[in-house]
Amino acid sequence: MLSKLLPVILLIVGTAGGIGAGIVMAPAPEEHVEEGGGDPAEKGDDHHEEIAEDENKIEYHYIKIQNQFVVPVVEREELASLVVVSLSLETLPDMEAKVHAYEPKLRDEFLQVLFDHANMGGFRGAFTRSDMLEPLRTALRETAQKHLGQNIHDVLILEISRQDV
Repeated sequence: MLSKLLPVILLIVGTAGGIGAGIVMAPAPEEHVEEGGGDPAEKGDDHHEEIAEDENKIEYHYIKIQNQFVVPVVEREELASLVVVSLSLETLPDMEAKVHAYEPKLRDEFLQVLFDHANMGGFRGAFTRSDMLEPLRTALRETAQKHLGQNIHDVLILEISRQDV
């Protein structure tokens, strides 16, 4: 009889303990100041913070990498398909000249990343799922940042398609 009641008792005690911990650990409610009331100086500080946040927003520029990347997908020592990828870089405004100057090196490094992704099976099956593309995006971003610095915010995949042969 006790063996049947013990799980029910433990369930009730655990639930009560969880609710009690939630009540004790809950953050204090925030005070809301009426529009007409409160200290006007405090309102001015909030306004300054909003302006400062707007000034800190970074406007990125997008630089398209010329020409598409063509990646062969080899299975059992035979060409199974071709993947075509178009990329663009999300950069700070003053990076366009540097990106174009380094573009041959970037293309070479990006191709190596794409080949590695293909050799690991990244372009098989449902290759456009976000969980399949995320490692590719990360590797491309890290490669771009390695060569051009942290001024590269992201590498965008503009187009991707696979043609089975």
